[in-house]
Amino acid sequence: MKVEQNIARLKYLLTLYKMTADDLLLTISEGLKNPLTKSDILSDEINVSHLKRIDKVFNKGLHYYLDPKSPEVSQDASIFFRKNKFGTDLNIGAKKIVNQFEEFKISLSAISKLAEINIDRTLPVYTINDDPKNVAKKIRKKLSPEFNPIPKEFLRSLISTFAENNILVFEFVETWNKKEKANVDGFFLNPNVIVLKRQQSSFRREIFTLIHELGHYLINEEEIEELDISNFASNKLSSIERWCNNFAYQFLVGEYDRSFEEIDKADGSNDYHFDLIESISKKTHLSQIALFTKLLYQKKISQSNYNNIKADFDEKYRLRKEEEQKQRELDKLQGIQKGGSTPKPINSPLLISTIQTAFYEGIINEYDVCKTLNILPDKLEKYLQ
Repeated sequence: MKVEQNIARLKYLLTLYKMTADDLLLTISEGLKNPLTKSDILSDEINVSHLKRIDKVFNKGLHYYLDPKSPEVSQDASIFFRKNKFGTDLNIGAKKIVNQFEEFKISLSAISKLAEINIDRTLPVYTINDDPKNVAKKIRKKLSPEFNPIPKEFLRSLISTFAENNILVFEFVETWNKKEKANVDGFFLNPNVIVLKRQQSSFRREIFTLIHELGHYLINEEEIEELDISNFASNKLSSIERWCNNFAYQFLVGEYDRSFEEIDKADGSNDYHFDLIESISKKTHLSQIALFTKLLYQKKISQSNYNNIKADFDEKYRLRKEEEQKQRELDKLQGIQKGGSTPKPINSPLLISTIQTAFYEGIINEYDVCKTLNILPDKLEKYLQ
């Protein structure tokens, strides 16, 4: 069965994802005895089975390709049209996630305008010429919530205080068995959206990513990236990335910076100050490896000692993940299902209040509320009181 498609829409997606027709054909021909050709996908009429293969790449829904209206290639439409290079060589999974939240951002912006909700920026714009330590000190007073020793709850509190200052934070969750995981930890989209990847193994990493992306927001520089905590002070990074990393460190370390700076050297004679590092980590949610990395770039620990410590952390992480994988396989063999549904992302209070107002104003309906907030209909009353 064939249908009439709008080729302009497929070409738009190829431009958006910076793919060629040959790139797409290579992907969608996987498993086929006779690979598809350009004439198969770039003709006015297309086989529905071919269209389904194309949509497995882009996840737009078949109706998207049939819409006669041609999308416009504009900077307002996507960060991929505003920037050509990013801190990470993004895979297709990452590009899908970014495009998903870019479209969501545009939709939410329209809803906010219709509902007359003011989401203008409340914080000043800084530059990388500003001292990140001084900026962190000022911003902490506005955005740092009461400290919670539980990393996930502290993250939740941060997202709430960001919402109070019109910064919208989204999380996305990828299941352990997802085939095509996004190679991105976080990104900032103008004017006020930060997106985080749920880090099941380390909410501390997610917290650092959030504050790093806050740095991008403060200097108004969009970015999409995969952060390497063990490389956060490297001179090989761009001046923007170093500024955002230094800002994130100073924001989180706060008053404990003095205790950390008093460390003269870390070696076997003082047990590498493990107890102090662990204590500061617990009181700031900076990971221990991030703190040891800071010592490395301050030349307070040798490269060989740092490498040994990092290797030890890496090995413990590998063993933990290996044990988790074995447990999942054992549960599967025994027919045990644990955890139920996929963990839900943390919803920003700014998102919830915007959707509530839009509903009360008659701009969206109950179905839209449930879909946007990812809730079941029987939970609707909790949000619409």
